[in-house]
Amino acid sequence: MVIKLIFRPNSLPFSFLSFPPRLFSRPLNFSLLSTSTTTAVAAVSSTLPYGPSLRKGYSPSPFPPTLHQCPSSEQESDSNLFDEDSFTRVFDLAALRVPSELCFGLENRLRGHLLNWPRVRNIARVPGDEIDAELKKLFADCSSSNNLNTDNDALVTLNRRIYGKADGDGELLSPVLYRDKLARTFNSRGFVNFRNLAKISRPKKVKKKEEERKEKGKKGGVGRNEMAVVAVVEEEESDVSGLLGDEFKGKSWRGSTRLLLLDETYANKGINEMPEAIKAVLKEYVGDKGDSTFELVKCKLTLFYSYWQMNEVLEALLPNGMIIPSAFETVGHIAHLNLRDEHLPYKKIVAKVVLDKNKPKIQTVVNKTDIIHNDYRTMQLEVLAGNHSLVTTVVENGLRFHVDLATVYWNSRLSTERQRLLNYFTRDDVICDVFAGVGPIALAAARKVKHVYANDLNPYAVDYLERNSVLNKLERKIEVFNMDGRRFIDTIFASHKTRPVTQVVMNLPNDATEFLDAFRGLFRKHHKDRGYTLPRIHVYGFSKAQDPEFDFHERIRIALSEVAFDVEMHRVRIVAPGKWMLCASFTLPERVAYSKTVSIL
Repeated sequence: MVIKLIFRPNSLPFSFLSFPPRLFSRPLNFSLLSTSTTTAVAAVSSTLPYGPSLRKGYSPSPFPPTLHQCPSSEQESDSNLFDEDSFTRVFDLAALRVPSELCFGLENRLRGHLLNWPRVRNIARVPGDEIDAELKKLFADCSSSNNLNTDNDALVTLNRRIYGKADGDGELLSPVLYRDKLARTFNSRGFVNFRNLAKISRPKKVKKKEEERKEKGKKGGVGRNEMAVVAVVEEEESDVSGLLGDEFKGKSWRGSTRLLLLDETYANKGINEMPEAIKAVLKEYVGDKGDSTFELVKCKLTLFYSYWQMNEVLEALLPNGMIIPSAFETVGHIAHLNLRDEHLPYKKIVAKVVLDKNKPKIQTVVNKTDIIHNDYRTMQLEVLAGNHSLVTTVVENGLRFHVDLATVYWNSRLSTERQRLLNYFTRDDVICDVFAGVGPIALAAARKVKHVYANDLNPYAVDYLERNSVLNKLERKIEVFNMDGRRFIDTIFASHKTRPVTQVVMNLPNDATEFLDAFRGLFRKHHKDRGYTLPRIHVYGFSKAQDPEFDFHERIRIALSEVAFDVEMHRVRIVAPGKWMLCASFTLPERVAYSKTVSIL
């Protein structure tokens, strides 16, 4: 007899594999690629680290895989890339079957001797073993020593309450005749002779999703959210309750019970081989007659594809020595990969695993196919898995941004840097964002400062910037422009209708320093004596030099044709080996602002 228990994600194998042949260009790196005995499995498992692993346990599949060459990923559909059932692993375990009311206390006492595997509870529920609290009162007290025939008396008591059997006489009425008899006594007060019949006989209301799950269980399928199944193996020929020894001889099981899954090292061990802590607990719950309320049982823990982490699955699928592409950028519902050339033959496989392991948050997986080399800073993306929509919604700093990755630029990894920059601003500042994009800095600053002037050369980015300002109810505090950066700087500072700008943001790391010459002679038409406030400029850039701060500082000095001024440097992040992104903050030098030599637009 096999009792199945299902774990769902909660507060959340392979003696052989059955991967489709087209996945691999090399033999699978598993030691158990053929059927083996329990001893062989244990010998291999002992050499592996503790915990669940795809190299431990065994597969329920009766056929070993046939290995062929690597796939032509362009011709394969996502559903046929590999067989998810091939990742099913079965582990032999031992468990203590205990009354449900004792399970949580025992879990704390035996914590060090339990399974303690990630995403698997130490306590398993036994379906079909539950009992309603009101019905439980109908059973006799199992621990009572005065009751000589506890099992039989409890059964007779329950039969009398449900079926109406008299005290020791007469046969049981059939359910049809008995219900017909009660129906004749029905009145406005309900069933006169048995008022609780309706409550007991009618099944409880089950939600639609639970009904669908049960239907799947009847068909032998496992839902997507089901990570693991525990099967209690009960031997019909031998007395399983006798595994505890003669002194722990158990009675027939009754009532709600739970399974405490023991450590994997205790599998296939008898009571005499158990640690003293478990023996002490068993002896503590021995009844007056020498019978135990506990039972030692054998279990089979089955872990499905949904249990394994993304890195574990990719490690099994990709060739030996290949770096596992585990990192990706998340933009709304889109996972943005930067795959290396060695990963490209397996890009569909990697994308499917990333999609499967990050649902429902991730619905689309894309890969950047080329470096950014256009004026709009848009990326060339290839959709590898999921839906093909690149329009998404991003939430950052409490603001919502609509983004289309096909036409605008967005980098979620700069969110920390944007927050750092916002800390510089005060409520009296007026911000000039020269390369605003869809507005991650401009809109966040608009909530804090007096006014914002935002500009971008990309008309699609300007369109989304206007939408996002309305979406976040900031359209009154921001003015949007669509023009070249130099022309925008000259327009804002030359106009008499604009407010005096105190902060300038130039977040275009690849070319921002080339626009600094636009600030030369910007205040030449103003008198120095009037005390105009010179703006503080925050300019971003890349550097591959050995001393990136010095290199970036020199480029700024050359662009402004000025040497004597202080620059505050900050390393934002390393974008590639040996390539840093930096932010330089400085107040516009007075000699540059009032210079008679101006830049040529």
